Amino acid sequence: MNDRSLMQAPGQDPRQGWVDAYMPDGQPVGHFEAPRPLLDLSVIRGMLYRQRWLLAGVIVASLIVGLIVTLLATPMYEARATVKVEPYGQYIVEGQDIEGGIASNQVFDFLQTQIAVIQSRNLATTVVENLNLGERDAILGADFDESRPPNMSDEQWAKTRKEAAAGRLQSSVTAAIPDDNWIISIGYRSSDPALAAELANGYADAFAVSDTANSLETNEYAQEYLLDQITLVRGRLEEAEEATNNYARSAQIIVQPGEEGGAGPTTLTSTNLASANARFSQARAERIAAEQKWRAIQNAPADQLPAVQTNSVLQNLVSDKISKENDLVELRQRYNDEFPQIQNLLQQIAILDRQIEERGNSIKASIRNDYIVARNQEQALQAELNSLTGETLSEQDDQVQLSVLEREAEALRGQLESLLTRYNQVSSAANVDTGAFNKLDSAVVPSTPYAPSLSVNLTMALVAGIALAGGLALLRETFDDRIRSLEEVEDKLGLPLFGQTPYVDERDIEVFGNDFSTLMESYASIRSSIDFSLSRDRNVLQFTSTEASEGKSTTAVILAELFARMGRKTLLIDADLRRPTIAKLLDIEKPKVGLVEVLLGHTELENAVIKGVHENLDILAIAEIPASPTELLSESYLGEMIAKYRNDYSLIIFDSSPVMGLADAPMLSRVVDGTIFVMEANRIQFGKAKAAKRRLQASGAKMLGVILTKYRALEAGQDYSYQYSYYQYGDNKE
Repeated sequence: MNDRSLMQAPGQDPRQGWVDAYMPDGQPVGHFEAPRPLLDLSVIRGMLYRQRWLLAGVIVASLIVGLIVTLLATPMYEARATVKVEPYGQYIVEGQDIEGGIASNQVFDFLQTQIAVIQSRNLATTVVENLNLGERDAILGADFDESRPPNMSDEQWAKTRKEAAAGRLQSSVTAAIPDDNWIISIGYRSSDPALAAELANGYADAFAVSDTANSLETNEYAQEYLLDQITLVRGRLEEAEEATNNYARSAQIIVQPGEEGGAGPTTLTSTNLASANARFSQARAERIAAEQKWRAIQNAPADQLPAVQTNSVLQNLVSDKISKENDLVELRQRYNDEFPQIQNLLQQIAILDRQIEERGNSIKASIRNDYIVARNQEQALQAELNSLTGETLSEQDDQVQLSVLEREAEALRGQLESLLTRYNQVSSAANVDTGAFNKLDSAVVPSTPYAPSLSVNLTMALVAGIALAGGLALLRETFDDRIRSLEEVEDKLGLPLFGQTPYVDERDIEVFGNDFSTLMESYASIRSSIDFSLSRDRNVLQFTSTEASEGKSTTAVILAELFARMGRKTLLIDADLRRPTIAKLLDIEKPKVGLVEVLLGHTELENAVIKGVHENLDILAIAEIPASPTELLSESYLGEMIAKYRNDYSLIIFDSSPVMGLADAPMLSRVVDGTIFVMEANRIQFGKAKAAKRRLQASGAKMLGVILTKYRALEAGQDYSYQYSYYQYGDNKE
């Protein structure tokens, strides 16, 4: 096959998914494969069309099943009661807010939790106990007692009935989460409408009461907990106070209350220290004053001391001495010292001097004694202060531990006071409960069932049917490898496609004479493709197929006639030595001599061909079917005949037998210039077609291309107009 086999006739591109490439000057470069989309709608459309009866059957069957299930199902009723939710509550007295508040972004979680509570087994058990459902047959049925084990006691059986009733309740109750309000709808489904309403109301009542009971239990638990804590803290406080007192006694720390408006309580040691320090300071000041006073008069004469000069007794003595001296002076003016009165005055004056000196020395000595006393007092107070300072420092070390004990006791006092306050609040609010859940509307007995719903069941059946049908269709498509589309011919077989012919019923093949029929237009396009791909020196063609009845002979006849109409002298040879069909297709009388006789040399070709069917067209049919077609084709007769008559005709066409199961077509392919493979769309499986191709190539066949016959555009996934719009071009249609 030369390079021109890749080129197509004008107006026809049988290969799908290919595009033309051009140079900037407009000259064509070649044909290139265009990228295919990830989701090929044509493939899906083709699959849906091919499996349409399966899809329709499965979907209709699913709808019928849905209808039957709806008609046979037991009517179910649903009753609903509503409960108002107040998550934030209303607190009347302190102590009601035992539980923590709910944040605004947690309201949905809170409501979701309540839905889970409603659907819990615990609440179902509560409803069973409230409505005495364990002893009733409304839930369990009258035949439930038949399953009682023979060795089970009445108490155990009653418990088993309650658990079974709770399980059935739990599976039938529903609760809806509100979208834009805080009202929970509680529903119950049952085949008995009255029972559904009763159980819906029972659930609503139990749910509302459960919140109140939980609140009371919470308050009761809070009281018990607070009372336990109060007892515990009181005991710890007593121990702490006793430990503080014992430590103060052992450390001999005596605490005195502080003065009003002054500092806090003080210890006796610190008070004594402060007193001693004050007295020491005073004594020290007095000692300093006495010492200064003594130092000032220590070396001065006594009569010059201010204290002496201001002493009234000394002043009297001095005055008396002066008076005596004045008297002495007067007497000495008249008498001498021997005068007795003078002697008496001298003695008195001497006595007064002695008294004045003694008194002055006594006053000076008293000042010195005051200094010594002050000094001694200071020293004594210094010793006392030192002693008290040491005791105070030691006491401060003890007070550190005492302070720790006192702080612990004080903390326990505060904790005890807080617990007592909280206990009083909770005790006051123990019997006050507003409830976060309050029943709003009671359930009424439903008048119509909610299930079965014909529309819902049919919709579900339709969806299930579509899914099942799609799965079965996909499964069938997976295991079906028949070649249907134009793309699959080149993709799977690797051979160029000359073209395709539309599917035409056998009763309509009489349109050979209508040159503008869709069938003839398609064969005209195929003829152009073949003619364009062949060189003049390669004029011997073989038409074969995988199996019989694929349109091989019809294709050979029509193409031979079309080539003859072009003015090319054509020889059509019926080479199917087992089931010849050319004469039948052309509706001509079976000849007396044919291909077999020509091959064996019993007659010349001119004597065996049938003329007059069409101008420039000779037909070499088969007169008698040989006993051994394979042996006849294996000899050199066929090659010699082709070589002998090649130049007498512009084109020689062999209509050979199918490939599978026979050796005729592979043997014939050795001597012809090219083999054209005819395939029927939507029939031949890829495995068989590939095997036929391998057999031909193994025999040395020169595969020119493929013609796809009986092509159904819809089964290939193409639009109906895709196949026929070109061939109907030019029709006068309004």
